[in-house]
Amino acid sequence: MKILVTGGAGFIGSHIVEAYLAQGHDVAVVDKLWLHGGGRLSNLPPQVRFYPTDITDPALGEIFEREHPEVVNHQAAQHSVKISTDDPAYDARVNILGLLNVLENCRRHEVKKVIFASSGATYGTPKTVPMNEDTPQLPESPYGITKMAAEHYLRYYRDAYGTRFTAFRYGNVYGPRQDPNGEAGVIAIFANRLLTGQPCRIDWDGEQAKDYVYVGDVARASVLALDRGDSGIFCLGTGVGSSVNELHRQLVALIGRDTPIIHAPKRPGDVHLAFFDCSRARDALGWVPQVSLTEGMSATVDYFRQQLAAQSGAPTAPATDAASEPAHL
Repeated sequence: MKILVTGGAGFIGSHIVEAYLAQGHDVAVVDKLWLHGGGRLSNLPPQVRFYPTDITDPALGEIFEREHPEVVNHQAAQHSVKISTDDPAYDARVNILGLLNVLENCRRHEVKKVIFASSGATYGTPKTVPMNEDTPQLPESPYGITKMAAEHYLRYYRDAYGTRFTAFRYGNVYGPRQDPNGEAGVIAIFANRLLTGQPCRIDWDGEQAKDYVYVGDVARASVLALDRGDSGIFCLGTGVGSSVNELHRQLVALIGRDTPIIHAPKRPGDVHLAFFDCSRARDALGWVPQVSLTEGMSATVDYFRQQLAAQSGAPTAPATDAASEPAHL
């Protein structure tokens, strides 16, 4: 199957690309390699055809004309909540107008299906947990608003033009290749800072708990969606909330090093407890998370160890636990 992945050089997108290649599919990637987006050419296997193009660019149509994809997996987005609040017009240009450019080309070129990256940010602060697909969406940031609006556009293109879709509301995705800078996930940030001996910042009381799902599990959902889940929107998570304090404790044990903690106030819009009921994804797609938090964090730590060793020329060692390598300041 011919598949075009937008944002395919990014953290999540590149894992999806690898999952498709492992199934024997023919994959092309569109990625702007935006400085704040995490896209890296080094994330892409050499057999992938790469187009360094912005999804808002009219030239995107030329790529569709050349590739004739059967499926488009749309991962490209402005994904930073802070950037969306600082510049909501830019957020809307990428996440709404960019999506419309993709969908219009899907319509013109008779793409069979669109797989879309939505977000748990569409819920805002949930009144009850676990959240599921029927939980009211009350987004509290421009980013969450644009992701919710995108789901409505997908329904419109399905009803008006017959463009099939599957959308995923991601939990907090983590794993290898996540950028440990800026507004990256807390696991990547803590792992990098502990490995490099830097302090870790914990906002609020540290007991705020989110649903952390491993990137490989998320990529597998995009494989299953190639022939399942039409017109469906699915939550992807583990069904468990893990606190920031607990993540920090587990990473200290894995890495065998502790560093000072800097406490900071609650961030605006931060949610104290949010996790998913993913039974709909299980029933419709046959998807359940397979990688435990401990396994996923270990793989993430090993990745950052290898990256740091490559930069310094030093040998690497696998992630350990506190029993074999005592923590130290």
